Amino acid sequence: MSTQRKKRFIAGATCPKCKEVDSLMLYKENDVEKIECVECHHKQSQVDEKVAKAAVSPTEVIGIFQP
Repeated sequence: MSTQRKKRFIAGATCPKCKEVDSLMLYKENDVEKIECVECHHKQSQVDEKVAKAAVSPTEVIGIFQP
């Protein structure tokens, strides 16, 4: 059984990879907010501040985005 994810587009947002405007969608997966570009399929996750502070090195954090 697959779980449906509610996806919303972020108006005016620009993809950090392909620079396409209005191509980012926001959704939650396992209580983690994620964005994905519908053009180039670039993905980022927004981590909780507590998780970001607890990370030992910057390579452990996927990324923090500010829509």
